Amino acid sequence: MALALGGCQVRADEARSLPSALQKALVAVPAREDTASIPSASAAPVPDSLALTPVPAVPEVPDTLRQAIRRLHTALGPAAADLRPEVLEQACVGYLTLHPTGRIERAGLLAVADMDLPNTSRRLWVLDLRQAKVVHHSLVAHGEGSGRLRATRFSNLEKSACTSLGFYRTADTYDGIHGYSRRIEGLDKGQNANAYDRYVVLHAADYASPKYIAQHGRLGYSRGCPALPPEQFKAIIASVRVGSMLLISGPGLASRWLDGRAAGRRFLARGWD
Repeated sequence: MALALGGCQVRADEARSLPSALQKALVAVPAREDTASIPSASAAPVPDSLALTPVPAVPEVPDTLRQAIRRLHTALGPAAADLRPEVLEQACVGYLTLHPTGRIERAGLLAVADMDLPNTSRRLWVLDLRQAKVVHHSLVAHGEGSGRLRATRFSNLEKSACTSLGFYRTADTYDGIHGYSRRIEGLDKGQNANAYDRYVVLHAADYASPKYIAQHGRLGYSRGCPALPPEQFKAIIASVRVGSMLLISGPGLASRWLDGRAAGRRFLARGWD
């Protein structure tokens, strides 16, 4: 009962919509400070911008694996056009490093969200690595404490209302205040290890929909959960069943699982299995 009541709370912020910024090349809109949900140590607000943060290449990835990831990106087709190759590389390296440790059990499937993209973009992908296929492609909301149109702050702290970067293992489903939801467990100490205790889960939200964008010029905000469109959430949650890997990527991502050498060895031995 405590879990159902303590889950990710909706803060749609409906009183404020992005003014004419989207129509005028997204003129800078300062992020609102909220001392109740943003840690005092967080950085100064950063204006919204369409200039994405460069993603560094994962070090020590063998050429064989790097070329395989490039081929995968091409094979995924138009649905993955906005999935940056560098973010796909992070996801694939993490998957190959994590899978043999037993921390994730489901082979051949991963989910990746690029939270550096504006929240008006479909920035979540569920990928079938064996078939080189995009299984799902959808909008996903970030936490209220992380920023407005784009997420610029990330935190693992309780009550931060922020999105947490890093690799996750999907856990069980339950019916909570948002209906059908799936728990996720953070696998990166210091970045997302508090996700389970913060009740950061996959769930549906009406503020994570194309209709909301049409009305407000951007998505609404969660309390840190990767909230999904009502039209797609059931299929997405069902597809990332227990033991699947989710990467939430964004500026400043650092993870022990971004081990290029270990990923290369695993790929040579087993491919995507």
